[in-house]
Amino acid sequence: MIDEEAGRVEVVVPDEQLSLAIGRRGQNVRLASQLTRWDIDILTEAEESERRQEEFRKRTQLFVDALDVDDVIAGLLVTEGYHSIEELAYTDPEELNNIEGFDESVAEELMRRAEEHLSQREQALEEQRRALGVEDAIVALDVFTNPMLITLGEKGVKTLDDLADLAGDELIEILGADSFSLEDANAIIMSARAHWFEDGTEAAPSDKAGDDA
Repeated sequence: MIDEEAGRVEVVVPDEQLSLAIGRRGQNVRLASQLTRWDIDILTEAEESERRQEEFRKRTQLFVDALDVDDVIAGLLVTEGYHSIEELAYTDPEELNNIEGFDESVAEELMRRAEEHLSQREQALEEQRRALGVEDAIVALDVFTNPMLITLGEKGVKTLDDLADLAGDELIEILGADSFSLEDANAIIMSARAHWFEDGTEAAPSDKAGDDA
């Protein structure tokens, strides 16, 4: 398995060849990593099988809990390649109809339950965001997901001024490296600062918010 974003690759070898693949004191793995510039993990077939079984179990349980279905239906969904509730909610109904043992009514009910679960989850996140005191003006920027808004609230960024007082790299540090590019983060900060100038007079931003964004 290759994870390009993490720069990592997993290599599966027969159990009896593990020592040979790793090499004495790991020299084979180190050399391969140096040549390819990838982090290389060596797994035995038994370890890979165990990992896949655990992934299957977790994904099956996800559908069991979210959709209130039994293990058989949940297992069929996972086997057919569904990994999340979002994938199920927005899938083509015909794809579900084609799963052995499913029909149109089953497909429609599964999608309905998936949509209901997502709606309830978003409502719970919205309530959590409000409880943290993150104001609607930040929501109105329409750039943050509810989990992001909750993270901002937990870090004390609750008002438009709080957000405007950040630099772009600080916003990325709070939300994670995969949240926004620096360019996009800077644009968000500038949007948050727009109200400082709406009346034609400049508010005095803090030094921290200076030229970084």
